[in-house]
Amino acid sequence: MALLEVRGLETAYGESQVLFGLSLTVERGEVVALLGRNGAGKTTTLSSIMGLVRPRAGTIRFDGAEIQGREPFEVCRAGLGFVPENCRLFGGLTVAENFEAARRPARSGAGRWDLAEVLQLFPDVGSFLNQRAGALSGGQQRMVAIARTLFGNPSLLLLDEPSEGLAPLVVDAILQRLKALKKAGATVLLSEQNLRFATELADRVSIIERGEIRYEGSPNELAAHPEIREKYLMV
Repeated sequence: MALLEVRGLETAYGESQVLFGLSLTVERGEVVALLGRNGAGKTTTLSSIMGLVRPRAGTIRFDGAEIQGREPFEVCRAGLGFVPENCRLFGGLTVAENFEAARRPARSGAGRWDLAEVLQLFPDVGSFLNQRAGALSGGQQRMVAIARTLFGNPSLLLLDEPSEGLAPLVVDAILQRLKALKKAGATVLLSEQNLRFATELADRVSIIERGEIRYEGSPNELAAHPEIREKYLMV
């Protein structure tokens, strides 16, 4: 049984429908990348799963239980962790205080993250633990946001555009940290526009266009089909 199973998801903002019967799965221990152009529905998909937007139709089953329609805090307690593109750190608190605010007990089937393990994954964070989160650079905030989410010991990590707006060297640094997280056994669903970033990290990719999944396959399978990349990913 898949850890996450989304079936027939339809989501709208008022009269503007964004998702049209979208379906996808994420297996335990798998990294899945949701690829697509701006406005394709990537962020809406993650927001619907997390309960930030209420779908009009469809089912979202996580770890065997239906979670569509639940409040975000209930989804979080069920074992999902969400890192939005804008990070949403508590800017007036220190990095260490942000971590404490996110700390939750370990749950069965998920990693058990403490400060030592987080700093092993993100060693640079140790140098600014006592700085206010709002004073950090964009790349530092992205690392802190991912690390903070790990303190909730999620069974599934949702990452919205983790490479967006960052300098190439910072993107590479975050990619290496996420590869280490994958090696540690984390289950991840990420939305991305950076094709190299996504395909280097993911076990499987799903391409979304106009609110529907148009292609699914491995990164190697996608690389063998330039016409798919041209049709759905090129600007």
